[in-house]
Amino acid sequence: MMFGKKAVIALTGVSGRQVEHWATTAVVRPSIPAAGKGTRRGYSFRDLVALRVAKRLKDEGVSLQKIRKTLTYLRKNFPEVKEPLAELRFLTDGDTIFVVDRDPQKILDTLKGGQFVFSLALGEIIEGLQGELRKIATPKEERVMVESREFTVILTPDLEDGGFTVQCKEEPAAISHGETEQEALDNITEALELCLEHERELQARKAGEAQAV
Repeated sequence: MMFGKKAVIALTGVSGRQVEHWATTAVVRPSIPAAGKGTRRGYSFRDLVALRVAKRLKDEGVSLQKIRKTLTYLRKNFPEVKEPLAELRFLTDGDTIFVVDRDPQKILDTLKGGQFVFSLALGEIIEGLQGELRKIATPKEERVMVESREFTVILTPDLEDGGFTVQCKEEPAAISHGETEQEALDNITEALELCLEHERELQARKAGEAQAV
């Protein structure tokens, strides 16, 4: 599954400006890059993990310059690691970024000064992202009134292009889209009005044909 920019922002807490800047500066590159004007980037779940790790490092006071320098070093010296932010475990004291080695003593030696170290546990970040994904991706039912009739509609988040797709259970032909939930509900109401009008026209036509016979 690939995620569009709006879903990325909602799931990771990274701002739209940061998403764009980090993509162009190779901090977190999308799995599917934009192919030209009018095309969209596509972010994988692993990209989302990398974005959230980068955000956590920033929140702990690590500058973007230091994050980029760390990534440059890791990509050069560990080419088998395709996405360091999503695959490695990091420690930081807010100033320096440490990568957890197989030998934990190396980290302890590095931090002899007794500085406070904030650990970025990938498992926790991945679980958090999965929870956010379940929350925003779950379709939900709403009810709308059209011509004094109540209809049940299903709102489904569009994780790739953003917004919401909405479809009526009683009238499956009534389907629409909106950037927000309210816009989607307004649009499906209009679609239902058109469906009901079309049904009345068909009934009138059939009645006319029956009378003609």
